Order: sequence, then C-alpha cells, then structure tokens
Amino acid sequence: MLKAVQHTTAILVFANSASQEFEQKPFVKSAVVFEALNKETLNKVKKTKLPYFHFTEKEQFGNSFGERFVNAIQKVYEKGYKNIITIGNDSPQLKTSHLLEAYKQLQLGKTVLGPTFDGGFYLMGLHKSNFDASLFLRLPWQRFGLFNRISQLFENSNSHLHRLPVFEDIDTAVDVVKLLGFSRSIAFTILKILRAIEEKVLKVFSARAFNYSDSYSSPLFNKGSPVLLHLL
Repeated sequence: MLKAVQHTTAILVFANSASQEFEQKPFVKSAVVFEALNKETLNKVKKTKLPYFHFTEKEQFGNSFGERFVNAIQKVYEKGYKNIITIGNDSPQLKTSHLLEAYKQLQLGKTVLGPTFDGGFYLMGLHKSNFDASLFLRLPWQRFGLFNRISQLFENSNSHLHRLPVFEDIDTAVDVVKLLGFSRSIAFTILKILRAIEEKVLKVFSARAFNYSDSYSSPLFNKGSPVLLHLL
C-alpha cells in the first residue's frame, strides 16, 4: 500500500466571518457578499487538495491587524509546514489556478505575491526561511505602500519574487462597482450579488458628488487594504 504524500505547503485563509465583516465594512448587503465570498473562497481552496486552515476572528489573536496576521502565519508554521499560501476572502477574481500557480512557484524556491490595485496584496506565498515575525510586524499594514514595502523586504533577503496578476478587492461599495468591470473573471454566484448592489451605489453617486478625500476612516480591513469610509 502506497504511503500518502505529506504536503509541506498549507493554505492559510485569513478571513473573518460574514457578521464580523459587516461590522468592519458596513456597506449595503456586505454580510451577504462576504457570506458568499467565504463559501466561494473555501471551495476554491479545497479544489487544490492542499491542507488549509481558516482563521476567523475566533482563531486570531493580537492587538492589531499586523499582530493577528503574523501570529496566524506563525501558528501554521508551528504545525510543521515549510510553505504557506495566505489569502483573504475579499478578492472575487482569485481562482484555484492562482493558488496552484503559487504552489508551483514555491516548489521552485520563489516567494509569491498577488498585488491589489489599492497597494496591498490578495495572496502571499512564503517559505518559512523568509518569514521574520519581527520584520513583518513593522510593515505598514492597511496602508497604500504595503506591497512596495513587503516586496522590498523580500528583495533584501535575496528572495526571487514571482508576481501574480493585479486584482481588485472589496472594502467598500465603490469597489463593487469597480469589480463589475471584470465580470468575466468572477464566479456567477458572486457576480449576481454584486450586480444587485450596483444600482443602489449608482443612486448614491447621482445624489452627491463622490469626494475621495472624504474616504478615510479606521475600520480594520484585510491585509494591505487601506482604511476607507463606506459610502453605503
């Protein structure tokens, strides 16, 4: 009888429950959106056949986003894995093929980042040897410059960086409208929900001019997404 292959790579899904996401991103139907996104994300992860761990707010610990994220990564490494692919639940364009591409590049000894348009990232593939908790804690989490800073960190450690396509992520109702421009890359179940939100968003736009300078606040978003005010 053949012995089962022991994977050295695990996927970390660092994503809160839909109810918690609604508290942090309270735009119209956000709870419905993230309930669907959580389900869709986990389905994509399961198709890779890789072991995975879902850290919701119940499993996370730390006083800041950076601490919670770094602690989650450390916990997975402590389970004996050499590589981690970490994702959130707010990138509908993410596919199973992107996860498998990250896995392939990790096997080749590369570090992987999937950048977002807001300066953060939706995926990171990282070997344990390139993880320094103290350095990661100093990164500008939830700021526009995160992707550049973390890329520089990897380059300084002589890690070969492989970049995935740039995607939109969902933090506000405005992002929903932006994502509809990439409808062909989004699962139909998610697309249907996003389109249901679009009409109300556009009504808000017509009722008042959107001023980007009004968009700063302090909710706790995922990964590198900057803190922004919700229009709806």
